Amino acid sequence: MKILVLNCGSSSVKYKLLDMNGNRELGSGGVEKIGMKGSFLKHTRADGQKVILEGEVLEHRTAVEYILGALTSEKHGSISSLEEIDAVGHRVVHGGEKFNSSVLITEEVIHKIEECIDIAPLHNPPNLAGIQAIEELLPNIPQVAVFDTAFHQSMPDYAYMYPIPYQLYVKYGIRRYGFHGTSHRYVSRRACEFLGLDYSKTKIITAHIGNGASITAVENGKSVDTSMGFTPVEGLMMGTRSGDVDLGVATFLMEKEMIGAAATSTLFNKHSGVLGISGVSSDMRDIENAIKQGNERAKLALDMYEYRIKKYIGSYLAALNGADVLVFTGGVGENQTGTRQAVCEGLEFAGVEIDNELNAKTRGTETVISTVNSKIKVVVIPTDEEYMIASDTLEIVKTPNP
Repeated sequence: MKILVLNCGSSSVKYKLLDMNGNRELGSGGVEKIGMKGSFLKHTRADGQKVILEGEVLEHRTAVEYILGALTSEKHGSISSLEEIDAVGHRVVHGGEKFNSSVLITEEVIHKIEECIDIAPLHNPPNLAGIQAIEELLPNIPQVAVFDTAFHQSMPDYAYMYPIPYQLYVKYGIRRYGFHGTSHRYVSRRACEFLGLDYSKTKIITAHIGNGASITAVENGKSVDTSMGFTPVEGLMMGTRSGDVDLGVATFLMEKEMIGAAATSTLFNKHSGVLGISGVSSDMRDIENAIKQGNERAKLALDMYEYRIKKYIGSYLAALNGADVLVFTGGVGENQTGTRQAVCEGLEFAGVEIDNELNAKTRGTETVISTVNSKIKVVVIPTDEEYMIASDTLEIVKTPNP
């Protein structure tokens, strides 16, 4: 079965076509700068060759048309007809409390996703635009929604509730939702497969560390706590997001700088984090280069970034009463060897002991980087959200309707 995975953002659409018979990638890429000058499609063929196609892309429907055209192109494509696509799986960022698993998309599901727009105004509208584009271009094909928030719906109420008046939760749904759920679900399961452990009987801490970053405590296959909250700005220090910060700082700045809610949100989401502290970049590769050149603010940014990761891991060790596995994933987690080492140093009290030589050689591959004596297995597991989305889609479209 061939499944197309779509991840529609506000100005981009990322895609991957997978043949689930053998998990073969038939094509992937993305359309960038939708609605802006200089729009282009970057397509990777099945043989690994890349091509960039430029053209005016004003909205998501056109972007999806370009993608379908690239996949069926005689020169660059990997399928001869759109009829070869059996289903489409969509990444949908926010399902609120309405969805605790992936679902076949129906009109009712679309309405429920629309109801979540208030709590995900930047993400759910483009997700819906992708769904609508497929409805128009491939009207008879089944579509599945896979939610970033669904995996975290297993959190207990004492973990997801905020200590604010309860009526605000009832009225607006203000609570911790968590994100990156598809990634945390994939790497926690894959880590157990890789290590030969029973997923339903294992305590795991998954660290999805990249420009966006979150940590999740997984107990016996269920998310019991996660660092992102009502929005993705809570939790770890990230590339441009502040992570945890005193709410009083926000109200203080609104008053002193005379800025409104929108500008304050932009400040904490777009101009803070590693970029805000370093003044250099939100990319850790740039930060490491700046540190080598003696940039003290870049060093401070990295120290803060790594310290907060360690602090969250420590809190989840307490929440889980210990752990069996610590997983690093995401762009930084998979590739930045120094950050992994810095985070693990100081966790010896909990049974973490990494092999520094092995860690230094490990980039983007499934590897155990802990020593044989380490009580907690520390592993690098590259995430594969597209495969998880395709796998869910396959499972749902194969299941007969009740």
